[in-house]
Amino acid sequence: MRATILVATGLVCRALGHGNHGGSQKPMVGENANWMTKHMAEEHHIGDFDASSFFVLHDYDADGHWEAEEILRTYGLMDESNKNVPQGRRDEIEHELLRLLDADGDGFVTRDEFVAFIDSGKTLPDMGTGPGHHGDDEYEYEIHHWEKYHDENTPLEELNHPEDIEHFKKHEMMEDAEEKLEKLNKMTIVEDNIPSKFRRGS
Repeated sequence: MRATILVATGLVCRALGHGNHGGSQKPMVGENANWMTKHMAEEHHIGDFDASSFFVLHDYDADGHWEAEEILRTYGLMDESNKNVPQGRRDEIEHELLRLLDADGDGFVTRDEFVAFIDSGKTLPDMGTGPGHHGDDEYEYEIHHWEKYHDENTPLEELNHPEDIEHFKKHEMMEDAEEKLEKLNKMTIVEDNIPSKFRRGS
């Protein structure tokens, strides 16, 4: 169980980081690719994923369920780009997706329900709301700001805006956390989890 949690957490950290910040390109997807594939390429710069990892990545509160709000967020309906989508259409999208995914009709989607849906040969439909920006402006921010940090012609003063410093400081912290998780995954025993009185030399 611990290993599953660590692997899932590592995946989410990598995905939220939108891949390698060294200027990596988003994966190329065909025009006829399904919505899930386009979403993962556009929003997360991920080209290789399975149903379980897709679910975990979009379980924003990490409670093991997709509530209606999380489904709408995945479809970009919390993003500024979809602010003009009428409430009636939002309700239609919510009901349609729950009808497809919520096998037992309890009002939310579990990972098992989602994996079973994908394993049956189905995929999330394109609801006409775009690639599904999550409403945190992260993707748009990086597209506009990352290049200037790697352009040697950018004046130094342009690299010192407080919001930019804070943004990339956050990414450094995320990358540090990811490295720590990778080290923990390689360890058979996590010494920090052993009460001090039971450690060697105590």
